[in-house]
Amino acid sequence: MESADLIIIGAGPGGYECAAKAAQAGLKVIIIEKKEVGGTCLNEGCIPTKCLCRSAEVMEVARQAKTFGILTGEVKADWAQIIARKDAVVSQLVSGIHMLLKSPQIHLVQGEARFVDAHTLAVGDALYTAPKIIIATGSVTKFLPIEGAHAAGVLTSTDLLQAASQPASLCVIGGGVIGLEFASIFQTLGTQVSVVEYCKEILPNFDSELAKRLRMSLKKKGIVFKTGAAVRSIVSTPDGLTVGYEEKGKTDSLSAERVLMAVGRAANVGALNLDDVGIAYTPRGINVDEHMQTNVPGIYAVGDVNGLCQLAHAATFQSYKVLNHILGKTDGIRLDIVPAAVFTTPELASVGLTEDQCKANGLSCKVHKVFYRANGKALAMGEDEGLVKAITDESGLLLGMHIMGAHAADLIHEAAAFMQTGASLRQMQEMIHAHPTLSELLASL
Repeated sequence: MESADLIIIGAGPGGYECAAKAAQAGLKVIIIEKKEVGGTCLNEGCIPTKCLCRSAEVMEVARQAKTFGILTGEVKADWAQIIARKDAVVSQLVSGIHMLLKSPQIHLVQGEARFVDAHTLAVGDALYTAPKIIIATGSVTKFLPIEGAHAAGVLTSTDLLQAASQPASLCVIGGGVIGLEFASIFQTLGTQVSVVEYCKEILPNFDSELAKRLRMSLKKKGIVFKTGAAVRSIVSTPDGLTVGYEEKGKTDSLSAERVLMAVGRAANVGALNLDDVGIAYTPRGINVDEHMQTNVPGIYAVGDVNGLCQLAHAATFQSYKVLNHILGKTDGIRLDIVPAAVFTTPELASVGLTEDQCKANGLSCKVHKVFYRANGKALAMGEDEGLVKAITDESGLLLGMHIMGAHAADLIHEAAAFMQTGASLRQMQEMIHAHPTLSELLASL
């Protein structure tokens, strides 16, 4: 049996970065990974999709080149090259993580872990023990419990990232972050795209006003949306697949060559033997306290597997909270301030409370808005579509910021920084911003 100070199950963002920091702090670490290091984010999620987003962005810029006085020939998408570039980027980053984990303080174990007792894990026939264990096993794709959910041609996001060819048409089931990013990518690349969303609006966890604006923008580009629609079946046809859905009491259908199942992700706990160890969990994920510790002392859970916030950077910083707790250190990490971004065209980004959340919680708030078309840099870029929306309390304290438009995912961090320090909107307005920049939008609120 091999022993260590800390065992981490899962080498995704909530695992490998924590392992590196723990090793730097002098701990001996065993990190166990079933698949490839980097987890879903690097191999099947964040990074691969951002590679495709960039390809789509370049194609869109090339199409609009004439507007800027640049003449080009016919613009075409080369799917094989797009995928090859994506694979190269992923491979480079995976290699970097392997180098990071080559520390003499870290032992990377390849295989599937399961609990033997509260301090012992088995991987195959080998046993590993430590006083502290972090579960960072991430999540898996959910499937609707409907007829045809697993029919040929019904793809997960992982499948679509590895597709041999670009589909001529795609029906996306689910109008959340994953579904919309793929919808935006494939529409830009020339695929006919439709989206079926169960809720009355896309991106139900984001600001509803900006979500509606984004939907209208994507609709203008050619994406067909069916909101407030419940998918009832998927049927194979000679030409592809037919998605049957119910909307306002009426049944209808959409046809496509391929269907993307993007209805969320579920905590990956299946093989861990949690019941045998007495670790409490629900369908949402493993129960944890403010230190990310489970009901079993010494065992922690971070990232998608605890269901608190399914974002890679949230997993990373939750793992830092755990490490600080193990080391007896205090920190200023605020897990209530987690920026989120949707890499559609245009982008959407958010941090803190939305206007709807304030109203639902009975919080009195003020709304401040400024449009991209009022910004000189936005006009120079040809990116005048967009809105910045700040939420403050009556005293002006920043409670939330929501942005739709070019570089929203970058701009949101200025707001997050002000919120982290408990600053007011006035303080943001009084900070000198360079001109001409998109960041001036935040000072113009």
